[in-house]
Amino acid sequence: MIFDFATFLEREGVGRKLIQLQPTQVFYSQGDSADAIFYLRVGRAKLAVVSAEGKEATIALLASREFIGEESLAGVGALHLATATAIEICSVLKIEREEMIRVMHVESDFSEMFWKFLLARSMRTQADLVDQLLNSSEKRLARILLILSEFAEPGKTEHMIPHITQEALAEMVGTTRSRVSFFMNRFRKLGLIEYHGGIRVHKSLLNVILHDKLPEQN
Repeated sequence: MIFDFATFLEREGVGRKLIQLQPTQVFYSQGDSADAIFYLRVGRAKLAVVSAEGKEATIALLASREFIGEESLAGVGALHLATATAIEICSVLKIEREEMIRVMHVESDFSEMFWKFLLARSMRTQADLVDQLLNSSEKRLARILLILSEFAEPGKTEHMIPHITQEALAEMVGTTRSRVSFFMNRFRKLGLIEYHGGIRVHKSLLNVILHDKLPEQN
């Protein structure tokens, strides 16, 4: 019998529970026991860490059809190293650690899919690190807007970001709200984004990332 990914990841069952999170609600907090993996069916979320001095930094942005909390597979007693928080309303499948391990052992196709996800996540984490170390605040903001709009998703025609505060964007970029406000107004005047009940992201914003150029510099 062929394993049905959709049934496993979209429905409740043994060791699996559907939950819904509102914006700013947490999946888990830094230091919590890592005993489950979350599959983000619909919505967007972020991973953030807090230093001993209380300084917070966003380390990853997550979109639909991603797994969260994969460190739970590291072993019994593992702890979450970051806090996962919903950016918008999220529909989530919570998978208990034991059930996830069982399915990976008996379903090779599912196991292969999950390991591909982990590899892609690792590559994106490296790209995020390079972004933080080498790129300007303006370019980091452009990249975050593209990620939040799920621009890379094949076949997606609408690239909208639901309402998100400039304070939240500033936290993700690692800059001040006033700087984000300045960059967002600049992007809007240049026709890179629009405001229509949310933020509509245009393909031209990719030029800021790919060519490090704004239209006025062409």
